Amino acid sequence: SRHADPSAVLNALPNSNCTPELQLKCAEGEAFTLLDKIRANAKFDGAKDVIMIDGVRVEYPDGFGLARPSNTTPVVVMRFEADNDAALARIQA
Repeated sequence: SRHADPSAVLNALPNSNCTPELQLKCAEGEAFTLLDKIRANAKFDGAKDVIMIDGVRVEYPDGFGLARPSNTTPVVVMRFEADNDAALARIQA
């Protein structure tokens, strides 16, 4: 190993709160339509960046939210991560 104590490297990473992979089941083809509507209509107050490649990823100073259509099943896959519980709840809302 390049590091004397690999655990120390992992322990130095910042802690964050995150959701498991969430799946919103849709009718066949509906996931892509839903994401198109989100791209066209949603407002993301306080976001520092909104990335609309392969779904929507909204970056905040204290976390992110991601929604993307699955290419293999009729679902929208979502993940959320934040620095703390309050930020996670705000980003999910």
